[in-house]
Amino acid sequence: MLQERVAIVTGGARGLGLAIAERYVEQGARVVLADLDGDVADGAATALSDERAHGAACDVTSEEDVQRLFDETIERHGRVDVLVNNAGITRDAMAHRMSLADFRQVVDVHLQGTWLGTRAALTHMRGREGGGAIVNLSSLSGKIGNMGQTNYSAAKAGIVGLTKAAAKEGARFGIRANAIQPGLIRTAMTEAMPEDVLAERIGGIPLGRMGEPAEIADVALFLASDLSSYVTGAVIEVTGGRGM
Repeated sequence: MLQERVAIVTGGARGLGLAIAERYVEQGARVVLADLDGDVADGAATALSDERAHGAACDVTSEEDVQRLFDETIERHGRVDVLVNNAGITRDAMAHRMSLADFRQVVDVHLQGTWLGTRAALTHMRGREGGGAIVNLSSLSGKIGNMGQTNYSAAKAGIVGLTKAAAKEGARFGIRANAIQPGLIRTAMTEAMPEDVLAERIGGIPLGRMGEPAEIADVALFLASDLSSYVTGAVIEVTGGRGM
């Protein structure tokens, strides 16, 4: 489905980013796994494929790093067909206890990082035949809000507006931009939750279970592929029905 296409996945060394990178490699793409820790990104890429994946160090809040990521990918592969803005962090606290530094850091990584990547992708893709696909990772938190996550919820809601605006700007160049809003997905973070808290959250999911990283990767594959050729500006909830 992505044969010989070139994709960049930020936050690609772990979690959902790694699951997406793995699915893209399986479907024939050449994938750059970008991560703050370049050594970890290199190791993850090598484990996926010696030929079809490689790692790159990138701080998504840095304009220079993001531009270098694109420049080096284009120099190596000739183009970028798909960008997945996935890099993220959490700094949870109730609003009255949250520091301004923790608010800004989360917004910078998620929202500024997504904007920098989206801007670089729009600039590159509008100048080449065939356009491209941008896939942004929002969150159900950006729709319903989570206690203790005023920073994260604000950033993830902002990604929705950013995605829709980018979709309008890119449409006439054949560039599609869409967002995914994952719900409760099985990751190291969710599995570290207290058992009673996890059970309570699962109890609010109509399908009655957590999602798997591969189920997010499947939607990211759809949005990167020609199967979604008439889909742009969309926000797809992958939540098991939670929050509908």
